[in-house]
Amino acid sequence: MKTAHNVLILGASYGSLLATKLALGGHSARMVCLPNEVQLFNQAGAIVRLPVKGRDGLVEVRSRDLPGKLSAAGPGEVAPFDYDLVVLAMQEPQYRSPGVRELIQSVATSRVPCMSIMNMPPLPCLARIPGVDPAACRGCYADPTVWDGFDPQLMTLCSPDPQAFRPPEEPVNVLQVRLPTNFKSARFPSQAHTAILRRLEADIEAARFELGRERIELPVKLKVHDSVFVPLAKWSMLLAGNYRCVTAGGIRSIKEAVHGDLAASRAVYEWVMKLCVSLGASEKDLVPFDKYAAAAQGLAGPSSAARALYAGAPNIERVDRLVQAIARQKGQGLAAIDETVALVDAKLEENRKAKK
Repeated sequence: MKTAHNVLILGASYGSLLATKLALGGHSARMVCLPNEVQLFNQAGAIVRLPVKGRDGLVEVRSRDLPGKLSAAGPGEVAPFDYDLVVLAMQEPQYRSPGVRELIQSVATSRVPCMSIMNMPPLPCLARIPGVDPAACRGCYADPTVWDGFDPQLMTLCSPDPQAFRPPEEPVNVLQVRLPTNFKSARFPSQAHTAILRRLEADIEAARFELGRERIELPVKLKVHDSVFVPLAKWSMLLAGNYRCVTAGGIRSIKEAVHGDLAASRAVYEWVMKLCVSLGASEKDLVPFDKYAAAAQGLAGPSSAARALYAGAPNIERVDRLVQAIARQKGQGLAAIDETVALVDAKLEENRKAKK
C-alpha cells in the first residue's frame, strides 16, 4: 500500500471540508486555525453534514470515524517542511495576520507545493495566466507583500465550487454543505507535484463511507485538470452572484441576486466568461450560465463576502476588483461590474471609519 500524504491546510472553516474528504481517502490533514478551534477539532474531530443524491436529509460524516487522520494546530506549531502539500483555505485578508504572516512566509521558503482553494487567487497564481500582469493587480489585495516570496511554479489554483457554511447555532467544528459540487484544481507545472494531486483525486474518488450496513459514495470530489483556466470558472459565479448580494439598499441572497433580474445576471456572467476566453480559456473550461443559475436556486443565503461586509469587516476578498483590473489590462470594462466595485468600496470605507 502506498504511503499516505500529509497535507497542511491553512484555515479550518471551509478547509475542514477538504480535510474530511482527505481523511476519508486515507490521508492525513492538519488544519491551522484559532486556539478554540484547535482544541475542539483535536478533541472531537470535524463533523461535516452534506446532502447525498437519493437520500433524505443530510449525511453526517465524523472525521474520527475515517481511515485517515484529521488534526489541528496553531500557526506557530507547524513546520511546512513536514508536509507534501500545503492548501491555502483562509480568506485572503487573513494571511497578513500576526502568526499567519510568518507561517505563510515559511511556506514560501519551504518550497512545498501549494494549492489555493481561496476565491481570491494568490498573486503568484496570476503569473501562471498568460496575458495577466500581476504587478497591475497588487492593489486588489489586502497586503500584496505577503505573496512576494512565492515561486509561481510551486502554486496552483483550485476552484472552491462547493458551497458550505458553519451553522451559527452549532460548535465551530460543524460544517454544513449546501451545494455539494467538486473542487476543481489546475495541475502544477511539475509532474511530480501534479502526481500528488492525482493521488489525492483517485483516493477521494475510490473512498466509500460506511453508513449503517451500507458503503456509500459521497459527493464533493477533487478533480484535477490540465488547463490552468478551469478554476477561473468561479469568477463568473462570484461576479454574477456573490458580489451582487451587495446592493445600495442592503444585503440579499445569492438566489435573489441571480434570479431577481436574470437577464442582468446573464450579462455579467457571460461578460466575465468572455474575459476568461480572451485570456486563453476555452468554452469547455468554463460553466454555462444556465447550469449556474439552476444551482443558484438552492443558495438561499447571502454570500460569505456580503455577510462579512455587513457585519462590519474592514477587509474582504476583492475578486470583483481583480476581475475589473484584469479587464482593464485588456482594454475592457462593464458598467455593472464598476457599479458593484463602487458599492463594495463604499461599504468597506464605512466599516473602516466605524472602527477608528
